[in-house]
Amino acid sequence: MTAAGALAPEPAEVPQAVEGGRLRWAVSDALVVAGRNLLRFVRIPDAIFFSAIQPVMLVLLFRYVFGGAIDVPGMSYVNYLVAGVYVQTVMFGSMATAVGLAEDLHTGLLERYRALPMARSAVLAGRTIADLVRSAVAMMIITVTGYAVGFRVEASVGSFVAGVLLVLLFAHALSWIFAIVGLSASNSEAAQLAAFPVLFPFAFASSAFVPVTTMPGWLQAFTVHQPVSQVVDAARQLMLGGPSPLWSMADVWQALAWSGGLLVVFVPLAIRRYRRVS
Repeated sequence: MTAAGALAPEPAEVPQAVEGGRLRWAVSDALVVAGRNLLRFVRIPDAIFFSAIQPVMLVLLFRYVFGGAIDVPGMSYVNYLVAGVYVQTVMFGSMATAVGLAEDLHTGLLERYRALPMARSAVLAGRTIADLVRSAVAMMIITVTGYAVGFRVEASVGSFVAGVLLVLLFAHALSWIFAIVGLSASNSEAAQLAAFPVLFPFAFASSAFVPVTTMPGWLQAFTVHQPVSQVVDAARQLMLGGPSPLWSMADVWQALAWSGGLLVVFVPLAIRRYRRVS
């Protein structure tokens, strides 16, 4: 056996090394793109202000305008409310994925990305990671505002954090849906307009702000089984505590199934759409 042959890697080792290198390359590129998107956002003071004030206004509006008129058996309305505001805020925040990608597409930035030696998946992954960070910051603002107006966590810290992570997982899944919208729209304004008809029925025909039992029977059938209600109910149960252990919480498992299912379906579709337009 020659020295060169002795030093050569085994055939089975080469693909593993290549795959590991590709994965590290893709993760590194995605983080760079995410950092670029976040840096671009923080350099726009108006965007920071309105992104921060919107969740505060939602909490205050529902707490003091509608809170006195809505009765929730077994808990205060502010405790019932906060989980709904979490989910609604990240839902509308996920539109940033559509708007940002549409803008990048039609300003030629995606073409410039394509010319760089970077992983193709990094563009979409970086955008969705950046929007996930923004959703986490918005949830922190909601928590502080909620505590100021009477919201109190009635579960353990671990259970509350699990509820937050569940909402963020749902937000991440929605970002991939709106990535397709952004890559299909003629411009950023059209992307934003296209997102609203998708979001509104799910956001308001849900258990986010009022008990489902107050709705007409025909509407309850849709409301109970749609993903927003499932995520809101699961987050509310985790944050406020429930009589059942985690492994028997049907709402939690259903919410996880919805988020996981959306990711499984829409991540490949978004990547396929990105390859076609770029």
